[in-house]
Amino acid sequence: MRVLILHSQVPFESGGAEVLVYGLRDALVERGHQADVVGLPLSWYPAERLLRSALAWRLLYVEEANGRPIDLVICTKFPTWAVKHPRKILWLVHQHRQAYDLYGTSVSDFGPGAEDQAIREAVVAVDNNGIGECERRYAISKNVAERLKRFNGLDAEVLYPPVEDRELRPDAYEPFVLSAARLDELKRIEAVIRAWPLVAEPLRLVVASDGPLRSRLEGLATSLGVSHRIDFVGRVPDEELARLYRECRAVYYAPVDEDYGYVTVEAHAAGKPVITSADAGGVLEFVQHGETGLVTELDPEPLAEAINAYQDEATARRHGMCGRERTRPNSWDDVVAALLGEQ
Repeated sequence: MRVLILHSQVPFESGGAEVLVYGLRDALVERGHQADVVGLPLSWYPAERLLRSALAWRLLYVEEANGRPIDLVICTKFPTWAVKHPRKILWLVHQHRQAYDLYGTSVSDFGPGAEDQAIREAVVAVDNNGIGECERRYAISKNVAERLKRFNGLDAEVLYPPVEDRELRPDAYEPFVLSAARLDELKRIEAVIRAWPLVAEPLRLVVASDGPLRSRLEGLATSLGVSHRIDFVGRVPDEELARLYRECRAVYYAPVDEDYGYVTVEAHAAGKPVITSADAGGVLEFVQHGETGLVTELDPEPLAEAINAYQDEATARRHGMCGRERTRPNSWDDVVAALLGEQ
C-alpha cells in the first residue's frame, strides 16, 4: 500500500509523537509498503492560528502523488484529521488538550472572553467533523480514548505504541533516580526537586532532558541546597539515555494526566520501577502501586518517602522486574496489521 502518515509538529521540538510517527513509517516500509510522513507546522498562539492550521490541512490534496493514488492516510494529532481523503483512519496521539481537559487551567490557550470561546468551539467542531470522518479510530492509550469519548462522544480502540528497541534491560540498580521528561509545567519536575532535601543519601537525581523551565529548576535546586545531588545533564543522545535507564535505581515520572508516557514503558522495559502520582493519566495504565512502582502525592514529604523506599535495591529490583514482566506494548506487526485493517 501507499500510506501517508500525517503529523502536526511544533518546529524544532521533538518528543513521543515524533518517535511514534517515524517509527510507524519505518515499520510500514520494512513490511513492504510505501510510506511517508507529511507534516505541517502548528502554532497555537494567538488562538485563531489553530483554525488556520485546520484550514491548511483541509485544503491539502493527498489523494494522489506523482500520478499514483495514495491508498490510506493515518491521522495522529490536531488538526491532521481535517484533511480530506476517501480512506482516512485515526491513531490518536492527543487532541488539542487546552480546549478539553486542560481548559480553565494556567496552560490553556483559551480565556473566558467571547472570541476565545468561539475559537474553542470551532476547535471542537473540527475534531467532531474530522475524527468523525475516519473510517476506523484507534488511540494510543485508554486515557486518550476516554477523553475522546467524554468530550466528543466518539469511540476509539486502544492501540498501544511499541517501545523502540534501544537495548533496554536491567544492567544495574545504581543509587540514582532518573527523570527523562521535558522540563515544562505539565511534567512537574519541580515537585521532585522540592522533595530532594528529604531524600537520604546516597540517592542522587539525574535530570536527562531540557525545556523552558531548566534555568528555574536549576535555581530551585541551588536555593534548596541540593544542587550537588542533582545532575542536570540536558537532552542526551538515545544511546546515553538507554544507558541511564539500564543503570538507574528508579524513574520519576509524574506528568499531569499524560496521554501515554513513553518514559513509563521504557523504564519498565529496563526493569526499573516508576514513581508517579494518582493524576498521571496514561502512566497509571502500567504502574500499579507497590507492584510495578509507587503512586504518591507530590508534596515533598510523601514524595520523598516514596523515593526513599528505593534506597533498598531489592525493593527497586522486585518492582522493576514486575513492571518488565507485565508491561507489554504492541509490536509493530500488531500496529501495522490493525492500522491497515489486516486483523
